[in-house]
Amino acid sequence: MRLENKVSVVTGAASGMGKSIAILYAKEGAKVVVSDINIEAANATVEEIKANGGEAIAVMANVAKEEDIQHLIDTAVNTYGTVDILVNNAGIMDNFEPAGEIEDEKWERIFAINTTSVMRATRKVLPIFLEKQAGVIINVASAGGLQGARAGAAYTASKHAVVGFTKNTGFMYAQNGIRCNAIAPGGVETNISASMTGRSDFGMGRIMPGLAINPRTGKPEEIATIALFLASDDASFVNGTVVTGDAGWTAY
Repeated sequence: MRLENKVSVVTGAASGMGKSIAILYAKEGAKVVVSDINIEAANATVEEIKANGGEAIAVMANVAKEEDIQHLIDTAVNTYGTVDILVNNAGIMDNFEPAGEIEDEKWERIFAINTTSVMRATRKVLPIFLEKQAGVIINVASAGGLQGARAGAAYTASKHAVVGFTKNTGFMYAQNGIRCNAIAPGGVETNISASMTGRSDFGMGRIMPGLAINPRTGKPEEIATIALFLASDDASFVNGTVVTGDAGWTAY
């Protein structure tokens, strides 16, 4: 029970890595606020947690909207009294477009969901964390936030920004009992491809050689164990950094 009596907020928790993180956190004793734009699927995650003896609520949130993030954190505090752990997991994919094929609307949407939401949710919980001089923020970045050709230019730029934001936040608040780290998953079995609206033939052609050296695809549960470590006191000396979970893909 490494997270006993902790209150955690997990975005994008209706499926994939977010769902696995929420379920594992609850198993380890946390009260979990399951956030997703798909409230029906979020409720299903909550029911699974409750069926296993855990405690959770579902909150509908489109993380691209500031008012939804405000409501999400306020609901967590109103329900459980505080927030101890924030997991910024919600994200979408691009269509593997290189710079010359980017459309402004898609660029802005990817950054709103993948990057700006991370800043806004972090900004919202910081007064809570600063008041009690304790708190954990975990941002789900990507191998695409460390390397240049794991996705298109927009997704790659958005996740690089998450990595930079993580490092800055971790250092800035290190003396206030607050830790901020990121996870960089490689290829993981999730439904993120459902957010794609097509594929750039040129972009995919350039990326394909790198896909061939990926040792294997991961399971959402394997990323959840990293998130558990980072949220627990076992990671008390880990701050402002990125933990890569990719079976060695980026080691090549």
